[in-house]
Amino acid sequence: MPVYQSAGKIPSKRHIVFRNENGNLYHEELFGTEGFTGLSSLVYHLHPPTKVLSIGKPVSVKPEIALEENMHAMSFLSFNVEPENDFLDSRKTIFVNNDLECGVAAPGISMRDYFYKNATADEMLFIHKGSGTMKTMFGSLAFSYGDYLIIPRGIVYQIHFDTEDNHILFLESNSPIETPDRYRNNYGQFLETSPFCERDFRAPTNLETHDETGEFLVKIKKRGTMWDYFYETHPFDVVGWDGMSYPYAFSIFNFEPITGRIHMPPPIHQTFQGKNFVICSFVPRMYDYHPEAIPAPYHHSNIDSDEILYYVEGDFMSRNNIQKGQITLHPGGVPHGPHPGAIERSIGKKETKEMAVMIDPFNPVMITKDAMKMEVKNYFRSWIEEEILS
Repeated sequence: MPVYQSAGKIPSKRHIVFRNENGNLYHEELFGTEGFTGLSSLVYHLHPPTKVLSIGKPVSVKPEIALEENMHAMSFLSFNVEPENDFLDSRKTIFVNNDLECGVAAPGISMRDYFYKNATADEMLFIHKGSGTMKTMFGSLAFSYGDYLIIPRGIVYQIHFDTEDNHILFLESNSPIETPDRYRNNYGQFLETSPFCERDFRAPTNLETHDETGEFLVKIKKRGTMWDYFYETHPFDVVGWDGMSYPYAFSIFNFEPITGRIHMPPPIHQTFQGKNFVICSFVPRMYDYHPEAIPAPYHHSNIDSDEILYYVEGDFMSRNNIQKGQITLHPGGVPHGPHPGAIERSIGKKETKEMAVMIDPFNPVMITKDAMKMEVKNYFRSWIEEEILS
């Protein structure tokens, strides 16, 4: 993913005359990143996508850093984040480095009076609670519990919730978010050994063409600053498009786990990659089936990466007293492993029903002030004594 897609009306060739029934030209836009060499789509608008009426004053949205350097294993209760109605205001960054920002959001209402574009980063939204529809100029993507929404940078979108109780894990990547290279052949097709295939990914549907003029607010985030752009025409005035750059959805429930006779290392769970990080999906699976296998993970040293684990649901066998929405950070340079009793507890077990999202940044992350409001105190001591995490 992505694969070539086409929707609506498009001309027979690129960059040729394409008119409507009244003889007026449609306005072609090349939408892509990495200049003219990366993935792109050709989009055909009713109106030029350049009609800016005014631009508001820029506002800094850079996260405030509490810890620039960290060697503590830490944990955070993300369900303690304060809900806010506005989608953007509700986003609270927890971790940040030069490659990514990662955090959680608990938005209460839909984006009705503005649109949003991240002009710097690809976005991943993992839906932990809630459902709804993401609307874009490429069409709509329905989403619900367990969905990853992948939104390439530069895409204007609106989130419309069907629910009021919503919780999202988000990641902003300064590089493209894509599926791992090793899952694909030289032609880009997923291999038979991949934990998913093209059928598991959902592209936008129900292309809606809005022929509307007025004043349309698009909030644009660029390098930690939010700009209010007011356009004369509706951003979703597209009559057709084709190409390989567009938002898509993938459900964690469609990830097919790879298992073995003895414990398999975390790369078998990998789902996405970016520059200097990976994203993995832990899903219900059969345990290792060697007669003397230890299903619990062995102690391991994170020398080259931090490890961020977001717990979604289930009984996570390697951790004690873990709650839904809890986040653990195990910093590079310090070994970690199962909590006390977890190894013995796992022996003889046949399956696990745990579900989690893991993000491994290869460069250390800084911790924000918003994160410290959700911190579980003294988590680093949890390997020597049992504590109630609160």
